[in-house]
Amino acid sequence: MIFKRNLLFIALVFTSFIAFAQDEEKKDGFTFGGALRYNLLSTHYESGSGSLNPRFTWDTWRLNVDGSMSGIDLSFEYRFYPSFGSHFIHHGYLGYAFSDQVYMQLGVNQVPFGISTFASHSWWFQGPYYVGLEDDYDMGIKFDITTGNNGVLSLAYYRQAEPEGPSAGGDVTYGNAGPGRYSYDIVPGTGSVETNGGFQTVDAHIRELDQFNARYTYNIMQGLEIGASAQVGSIYNSVLDDSETSTAFAGHLVGDFGNFNLKAEFINYNYNARSDDDQELDVIQMGAYGDIYYGGDGYTGGVAAQANMYVIGLAYTIPVEWGPVSGIQPYVDYTLIDKANPYFHNTEHLIPGFLVTAGPLYIYVDYAMGKNQPWLTDSFGKGLGSGVADPDWNKRFNINIGYYF
Repeated sequence: MIFKRNLLFIALVFTSFIAFAQDEEKKDGFTFGGALRYNLLSTHYESGSGSLNPRFTWDTWRLNVDGSMSGIDLSFEYRFYPSFGSHFIHHGYLGYAFSDQVYMQLGVNQVPFGISTFASHSWWFQGPYYVGLEDDYDMGIKFDITTGNNGVLSLAYYRQAEPEGPSAGGDVTYGNAGPGRYSYDIVPGTGSVETNGGFQTVDAHIRELDQFNARYTYNIMQGLEIGASAQVGSIYNSVLDDSETSTAFAGHLVGDFGNFNLKAEFINYNYNARSDDDQELDVIQMGAYGDIYYGGDGYTGGVAAQANMYVIGLAYTIPVEWGPVSGIQPYVDYTLIDKANPYFHNTEHLIPGFLVTAGPLYIYVDYAMGKNQPWLTDSFGKGLGSGVADPDWNKRFNINIGYYF
């Protein structure tokens, strides 16, 4: 019944905008592109550096199609990740400009939440990405509405997460295999309940449904943007046949000061969900890239159900003319995830590095460091749940070489 009311609401909004549609001549045609990316990396995690250091990996290759026909736009991207044994859609939507002020995207599109397009400068993203709150893509409908000369209001409804590609282990199981996706979403499987510092693993067949997003950005002056975002949705348990209300809120600032670029953001989220036996979950399971976060050794994997996130990044652009090299951008990105549960341990994410731009080449050179960061560890997926007390900084030197065409 709720879903039917949502569809009715969307249909009314859609119809009202059609009434004000303006005929615009747009040249028909499509362009094809893609990218090929490699990593050169060396890790120093809990066990120290291993015999495989350094090593090359094939990061990704992708195909893009963008264009328009009869005023209806198409944007599509599909990605292949050989290192993860998975491939999946990144985005795929139809777009239509109802007027100079209103643009619609229907399909798999970027969720309007927080800093767009990325809260990060580095190849590693910032902390919100790893809990589904940066560069997230879902299946639904979005309207971008220009308000005056300096403001943009985005309103969106997403019925569900984006479609899944194959998992890293073949069929999705309750082991380490998970959904083939670009962005992190809640997945069915297990969760954790905390009791006085102890953890109980419970079944939790949960997933995201019926999510609404609103985001407003305003340019105070040229090169200085402030914004606020709100996200309200349902986390549905198929065993209980019931949903809990999930929320996330963010405020952000993006500013250009000469050659400096500053990105700052605060996020509060509450992934309110219940287990199959109707207990409130302290840790929920999330997955992407054909894998899920998983724990072990007496502490939980997954993601803390509630937290505050503090995000800041600073970059400086240096224009150069060294053959094909046109720019160098040093940067440093940092995230602190302060988990609401007093028995949980914070996550930190610190990425100093620089970007080299040379025609179609984009080369990210990063020295990634993390405490309770699920990707910077010998045991993938640990850290965003309960975490460990007094962790050392794990480190990974990474060079990502991407050719974009």
